[in-house]
Amino acid sequence: MAKKKLLIVESPAKAGTIKKYLGKDYTVMASMGHVIDLPKSQLAVDTENHFKPRYITIRGKGPLLASLKKEAAKSDVVYLATDPDREGEAISWHLANALGIDVNSKCRVTFNEITKTAVKAAIKEPRSINMNLVDSQQARRVLDRIVGYKISPILWEKVKRGLSAGRVQSVATKLICDREEEIMNFKPQEFWTVEAVIIEPKSKKSFTAKYYGENGKENKLENKMQAQSIIDAVKKAELTVSKVKRGEQRRKPQPPFTTSTLQQDASRKLNYQATKTMQIAQGLYEGVSLGGKLGTIGLITYMRTDSLRIADDAQRDAVAYLTEKYGEEYVKARQYRTKKNAQDAHEAIRPTSISIYPDSIKDKLTNEQYKLYKLIWDRFAASQMADAIYDTTSASIDADGHTFRASGSSIRFKGYMAVYVEATDKKEEKSKLLPPLEENQNVKLKEIDSKQHFTQPPPRYTDATLIRELEENGIGRPSTYAPTISTIVSRGYVQRSKKQLVPTELGNVTTEIMKNNFKDIVDVEFTAGMEQKLDNVEDGQINWEEVLEEFYPPFKDNLEKAQENIAKIKIKDEESDVICEKCGRRMVYKLSKFGKFLACPGYPECKNAKTIREGTGAFCPSCGGEMLVKKSRRGKIYYGCEHYPKCDFMVWDEPVKDERCPQCGGLLLKKNGRAKKIYCAKPECGYERKLTVEEMREKKDEG
Repeated sequence: MAKKKLLIVESPAKAGTIKKYLGKDYTVMASMGHVIDLPKSQLAVDTENHFKPRYITIRGKGPLLASLKKEAAKSDVVYLATDPDREGEAISWHLANALGIDVNSKCRVTFNEITKTAVKAAIKEPRSINMNLVDSQQARRVLDRIVGYKISPILWEKVKRGLSAGRVQSVATKLICDREEEIMNFKPQEFWTVEAVIIEPKSKKSFTAKYYGENGKENKLENKMQAQSIIDAVKKAELTVSKVKRGEQRRKPQPPFTTSTLQQDASRKLNYQATKTMQIAQGLYEGVSLGGKLGTIGLITYMRTDSLRIADDAQRDAVAYLTEKYGEEYVKARQYRTKKNAQDAHEAIRPTSISIYPDSIKDKLTNEQYKLYKLIWDRFAASQMADAIYDTTSASIDADGHTFRASGSSIRFKGYMAVYVEATDKKEEKSKLLPPLEENQNVKLKEIDSKQHFTQPPPRYTDATLIRELEENGIGRPSTYAPTISTIVSRGYVQRSKKQLVPTELGNVTTEIMKNNFKDIVDVEFTAGMEQKLDNVEDGQINWEEVLEEFYPPFKDNLEKAQENIAKIKIKDEESDVICEKCGRRMVYKLSKFGKFLACPGYPECKNAKTIREGTGAFCPSCGGEMLVKKSRRGKIYYGCEHYPKCDFMVWDEPVKDERCPQCGGLLLKKNGRAKKIYCAKPECGYERKLTVEEMREKKDEG
């Protein structure tokens, strides 16, 4: 008689996918993440007794745990297949203890991708629970609990209720505040550039050369007088090509994505916030129904990783597929070196099957899933392809001792760029070809002009640049980047302005308190060093309790001093222009975990509160009410009538104000993205037109 087996995963979506791969002898259930954790209502860490944590069943998870226990009791074998990381290992450890499973038994199953082959192979090789991983997670959890639960009450008392401090979030907030201070203190310096448009006489083609210096030495121009003196001299001079250099430039592809680089590229290319990127990636990892022979399959490997390693079989498949699709000359198998402190347990993020081309399954995915899957597929494919090769030309032009330089390039062989071009913070300038030039050749000046410039302050952080900064400094780990940004925004320490992260007054005040009283907590080097110690716990080099015993005594001293030294600070709520209809006071903006709302400053005498109304200036075609900006439960913006629920008219595309459909007089909508257009909300009308340059510029400025 076949043994009855229970497999426990974290999410119902993953359970549904895996259930289809396994036979009738398997029951697959989901733990819905953590079932057991520290209670929210108290510290629950015994700081006097080796930092022993007190775990409880999470409120509301009792019935679920009971059903897991019941099914485990009926099963001959129980496999714990939670996520393949520290957090997943800790969940399996808690489940093993709750279900009466020996943690040393071979009960733990992990897979880096959710495909039939990977899942079946993993079940054949179960292992015991890795207690080093568990201890590493436990050390992080206890450390973060101590920092948060010990500092936060001081902030509540001295500044404002509802504030929180965190080991990683406090450093992230400080980085943003420090950058803002740099911008505020920045003193711009004037400088000038001179550009000449030059004609090559034989071809009659013109090119632009930039002033470099005098007699071969670089010369920076500080004012208009210096620039004008060069212009005057060049206008009288004979222009000669003094040097021509032709060469070849090779550009290597970037490695496949890690969590950090995926979040950065999705921010730049798709305008996705880090949290959104991870939500979409989670769905692609857990499984998508493709129908036909493919059925339900996880499309990408595990998305929380800082490793660049690629499995040998995945690389072989990629080389074979790309050779057939693009030709042998376009393909080059590559392995990439993972950085020193990375956890190499997982591969880089890649498609589970290179043969599942994004466009072939586009109709099976949501638009957002398609875009992210294509980004991952393209980056992985490119990582196994040949260099792009450019022919380059650079020339120096002499004008009576004044040197101008020009350069140009043309792509000779696309290589990996046939698939993927990296996103950068600044758009690459498209380099133009230079006309054929020879040394000692005379050329003619067509025009010459100067421009005034000022040095620019460092840019504010975006999701992408903050994640890069955190990663480069060793702060946090792949699983923490997205929730860290979400936390500091939701707590009101930072607000978004277009794509930029800007500190609020609350963020600046809190950071100043942390810098003056808990210097180590917001110190980049200290935080990075702590991350390294926690990694050492995972590697079995140090006991997790030792990390806490070294950290806590000086931290406790700082707590006692802070309680005495921090003066009470009153942060005034930002006033709105909305008058409270109950008492006549001017309402103020407040922040909850759901975002900003309006509240009466007369609380508790007046408890009036309301959501913030954001109008569009356009009107509902059904009832004439104003169309308002709204958010779905998943945070996606849509537009709905102000008279909801009496009128349920809504649209996903932005309504156009101050313009009506010229054919039927109805509401016009603006579609952005690839199919940029203005079109009529009435499908039967059919009116549409392209966006004007001003309308496209307006959208660009917003984003």
